[in-house]
Amino acid sequence: MAINLEKGQREKINLPSFKVGLGWDSNTSATGEAFDVDASVFLLGSDGKLISDNHFVFFNNLTSPDGAVVHSGDNLTGAGDGDDEVINVDLSKISNDVAEITFVVTIHKAADRRQNFGQIRNSFIRVVNQQTNEETVKYELDEDFSIETAVEFGRIYKRNDEWRFEAVGNGMKGGLQDFLTKYQK
Repeated sequence: MAINLEKGQREKINLPSFKVGLGWDSNTSATGEAFDVDASVFLLGSDGKLISDNHFVFFNNLTSPDGAVVHSGDNLTGAGDGDDEVINVDLSKISNDVAEITFVVTIHKAADRRQNFGQIRNSFIRVVNQQTNEETVKYELDEDFSIETAVEFGRIYKRNDEWRFEAVGNGMKGGLQDFLTKYQK
């Protein structure tokens, strides 16, 4: 049975490999432009910074250097129920340099299209056991991000040789570039 988390809550991840599903639905845009919402992953060292540029996993770089994090690819519409984008994580392959895996969702060309997360609903991040397809933890974002164009949904981090998931839910106005600036060395 899944544990539904609230913002800031943490839960131990007892799976060597799992998938992280991210989902959302877009409201009808007043601009008439389609929404292209993208999931990105930052693999960070103990200093809270990207280990290298190749440790930024997104639609143009689908696999981390160690093969432990694999992005399923870009879903351009977000149509349908369930996960819109999926990240497969295998902690048995993760480099010892990785202390944190951060999951960010951004709206592509948000400024040009005058779109923001206030126009997105039913947003969630969940961890799913790949062997049983059972959801273990889920965080549904219920905040109103009326000006934000990028949101850190959650993170998986290592403390005392244990991996934990934290429901984050922090938004930024500048899109993906804000997170790149925050996490690059």
